[in-house]
Amino acid sequence: MPLARRLRLVDAVAIGLGSMIGAGVFAVWAPAVGVAGSGILVALAIAALVAYCNATASAQLAAAHPVAGGTYAYARAEIGPWWGFVAGWSFVVGKIASCAAMALTFAAYAAPEGWQVPVAATAVVGLAAVNCFGVTRTALLTRILVVCSLLGLAVVVAIGLGTASAAHPTPLPDATAYGVLQGAGLLFFAFAGYARIATMGEEVVDPARTIPRAIALALGGAVVVYTLVAITVVVALGADVVTSAAPLADVLSAAGWAPLAPIVRVTAAAASLGALLALLTGIGRTTLAMAREADLPRALAAVDERWQAPRRAEIAIALIVVAIVLVADLRDAIGFSSFGVLLYYLIANAAAFRQHGDARRYPRALQIVGIVGCLLLVNTLPVLASAIGTVVVLLGVAYRLIRLRLTR
Repeated sequence: MPLARRLRLVDAVAIGLGSMIGAGVFAVWAPAVGVAGSGILVALAIAALVAYCNATASAQLAAAHPVAGGTYAYARAEIGPWWGFVAGWSFVVGKIASCAAMALTFAAYAAPEGWQVPVAATAVVGLAAVNCFGVTRTALLTRILVVCSLLGLAVVVAIGLGTASAAHPTPLPDATAYGVLQGAGLLFFAFAGYARIATMGEEVVDPARTIPRAIALALGGAVVVYTLVAITVVVALGADVVTSAAPLADVLSAAGWAPLAPIVRVTAAAASLGALLALLTGIGRTTLAMAREADLPRALAAVDERWQAPRRAEIAIALIVVAIVLVADLRDAIGFSSFGVLLYYLIANAAAFRQHGDARRYPRALQIVGIVGCLLLVNTLPVLASAIGTVVVLLGVAYRLIRLRLTR
């Protein structure tokens, strides 16, 4: 049963922004500045460039293949089933790790000490329930959460930059080329949300026109927000950001506005929930597409007739995320997520590179830059995250080989 086309441009942009302006804007600065040092803005620019190349590839593919599943479906059509499987598997496992990170970040800001894990698990269950009742409810809640997040970030940026002349932060450590690239790899975690728009291609109205526009608008808005926040954090805190558990709250404290710290807590909670909601939605659609092709259990391909949502897939993903929340570490989750998503976009660029004729919307040079950028960044991620990512991808490949053997 196909999904219903109900998402318009505003809905698609909101889902993309909700995915990108999430826990990353609150959690990524300490590890990124720790490795990039004074080159943090260069690292941000590199991450944004790679994200732009990947976004154009996704937009071009989505316009030609307006179906659920994102690069899983695109790579199957343009390169072959094995490429599609690796892309889909990398997306699902990487983004499930992101879901755990988003849930834990929400709980860290919204729950009292000792209650973070049960609150994080409750948030996952609650948002999965929203997704089970149809995509229009998902889009509405995402828009509300995005507006709350942007308002809170605007307060932090205004206060931080407004008092910059009186700030005397500790200078950032000197940058190295490897550190800048590693910082870019971690920051890429923040920009990966535009994939959610493409994975929902089967539910977008006029997808050939809407999806490319929505991806461009969402990515452009996220770049502006992240650049302003990065400048604010560096100007206000300097090297102290590396040891800060809540850098945006510390920006307010450094500026003498500590009583407004609850604003950051509310904003972080809203942003994390928005990103978690969009992530669960995107993973559900990719899982649906893979189950339709038997690359995941076919039982997950069922679509609820009344709400037209992949309810079984949503429930299964929520259960896995809740299990991971019990043992997750935020920084490891960021690195692991970046590994899976960079591999996903590497395949997306390769698939877009093979398109010809009317399907082409952007120069092939952008796809070449995207491929090189993904390879470069994935090789600078923390060794443990890359090792775990490689093992998980190989386990997925082994699963498909066994399934194909048994089928024959």
